[in-house]
Amino acid sequence: MAKPISAEQIEEDTKLQNSLSKIKHVVIVLSGKGGVGKSTVASNLAETLAMDGYQTGIMDLDITGPNIPKMFHVEDARLTVEQDKLIPVMVPPSLKLMSMAFLLPDKDSAVLWRGPVKMGAVRQFIEDVNWGELDFLVIDMPPGTGDEALSIAQLIPKADGAVIVTTPQDVSLLDSRKSVTFAAEVHIPVIGLIENMSGFVCPKCGEVTDIFKSGGGEATAKDMNIQFLGKVPLEAGVVSSGDEGMPIVLRDPKSKSAEAFEAIAAKIVKTVESDTATRLKDPTEKEGKQ
Repeated sequence: MAKPISAEQIEEDTKLQNSLSKIKHVVIVLSGKGGVGKSTVASNLAETLAMDGYQTGIMDLDITGPNIPKMFHVEDARLTVEQDKLIPVMVPPSLKLMSMAFLLPDKDSAVLWRGPVKMGAVRQFIEDVNWGELDFLVIDMPPGTGDEALSIAQLIPKADGAVIVTTPQDVSLLDSRKSVTFAAEVHIPVIGLIENMSGFVCPKCGEVTDIFKSGGGEATAKDMNIQFLGKVPLEAGVVSSGDEGMPIVLRDPKSKSAEAFEAIAAKIVKTVESDTATRLKDPTEKEGKQ
C-alpha cells in the first residue's frame, strides 16, 4: 500500500512549484563523468542566452564542486534576502546566478554532508530562491548518474530537457550513453548531446588538432537517436577566461568556441520552444513520449 502524502509534503511540493512557476524553460546540463567541462558549457550557454536577450538564470547544484561563481568572478558574493526569499546574484550582462557555494562559510570549505542532508539543503535552496520571471533557467548538475543527480532530477518536475556534455574520448562517450539512459529513467527528454574539447585550436595559426579524437559525440548521438547539438573546440582562451571570471562568449565573442556556443544555444532554443508548442497543442504528447 502506498504511503499517504502528508500535509507537510504537500506544502513543500507547493512551495517548490511556486518557486519555479514563473520560469518558461528549464534546461538541465548533465555529464556521465567529471572532467568533461560540464560547468564551463553550462556557464557559457547561460551567458549566451542572456546575451541573446533572454531573461536567464543559472543554478549551480554541483554540491561538492560548485564552481560556477568562480567562472563569473563572484565567488565572494553574499546572498541577500527579501521577503524570506534568497535573491540571485546578478552578473553581466543580465544573468541571475545562484550556487551552493554561496551557502558555504568560505570558498575552501568542503561539503561533508550525508545524502539526506544534501538533498534537504538542495530542496530548500530551490524553494527559497526568488528567480522572478525567466525565459530560461540553466541547471548545472552534479556529474554522474548517482543518488545526488537522481534526487535533484526528481525535485525538478517541469524540466524541458537535458543537455548532455561529453568529450570525444571513448571512456567519456561510454558514460554519456549512461546519461541518456538516466534521463529516460527519470522522464526528462534529451535535448541533445554536446561534444566538448573537440579539437585543439592553435592560438598562433588557428590550425585544429584532434588531441582527444573527434566525431565520437556525433556518432553516439546518431546511434542513440538523439540530437547532436554541436562541437566546442578546446581553446586556450576558454581556460583563461574561466579563470578570470568572464566566459569566453563574453570575453571573445568572435572565437571559435563562442561561435560554437551561439549555434548550440540557438538549437536548444528552437528545440524547447518547438516542444512547448507541441505540448500546448496536445497536452498528452509529453506523457505519450514517456
